[in-house]
Amino acid sequence: MLDLRPNCELCDKDLPPGSSEACICTYECTFCRSCVDDVLENVCPNCGGGFSPRPVRPVTTRRDGVSLKHQPASTKRVHTKYSFDELKEFASKAKDIPPEKR
Repeated sequence: MLDLRPNCELCDKDLPPGSSEACICTYECTFCRSCVDDVLENVCPNCGGGFSPRPVRPVTTRRDGVSLKHQPASTKRVHTKYSFDELKEFASKAKDIPPEKR
């Protein structure tokens, strides 16, 4: 189950569970849409893969035991260990390769 991490790992923008700005890679690294587009160029700085919009977990329980109330989002903030310059350099090497071929 997705953690639904609460922030962008680069700029630390709040990304609540219902945010349409949250993007994740296959390992659930979480970044805001602005950082994905403008800094990372759709290249995850941790795995080199691409990003997809993070799904929104339902707030309303429509099936017993299945909702944000029963599976709450993570409150642990995560931050990238790489500098801005390292991220830009890494992204520049893979940005022109489609994510499915990286």
